[in-house]
Amino acid sequence: MAARGLFAVLDLIYGRPRSLSKFKVLEVVARVPYQAWENVAYVAVTHRYSRPAFARRIFDRVHESRGQQDNEQWHLLIMEELVERAGKREGFVKFRVLPQALAMAYYWLSWLLYVIRPRWSYALNADFEDHAEHEYARFVAEHPELEDEPYDGLFADDYGHFASVADLLRQIGHDERTHKLESLARMDEPRFS
Repeated sequence: MAARGLFAVLDLIYGRPRSLSKFKVLEVVARVPYQAWENVAYVAVTHRYSRPAFARRIFDRVHESRGQQDNEQWHLLIMEELVERAGKREGFVKFRVLPQALAMAYYWLSWLLYVIRPRWSYALNADFEDHAEHEYARFVAEHPELEDEPYDGLFADDYGHFASVADLLRQIGHDERTHKLESLARMDEPRFS
């Protein structure tokens, strides 16, 4: 329900059509569950640091979350680059202030759900990542001209080299699927104890 509410708000503010600008907003929001999980893990370690095996499990979880968070950060930087390259003008409030407000609300929701029951936070993230994966795929299908647009961006050496923007967006969609599957796999794990 929370994921559907978020998607409805995004459609209300940014419109139903898929766009690079809307993807940029999605990527601002997509990073925050991983940040919330990392924060909760550090709080847990602070209260239970005397148990080395427990601390190691938490450290491993933090390391994984950082990797996912970094991957989402690359997506955001790439979307910003593609929007700029396309010469799109974006309003400050709509594309800077509101995405941060949405991200903050989503952060605290993810954090709270993780504290109460991690499964709920993972499920919310899986829904979000599933939505993002399918939105990227639909966007590529709607824009066949992207097959002929080469990607030689600033972040190619870090994120990857792709023959076209379509291939780049398909990879981002694949990353979203991977994040979804990772969240689904975590749903049945016991909480920190």
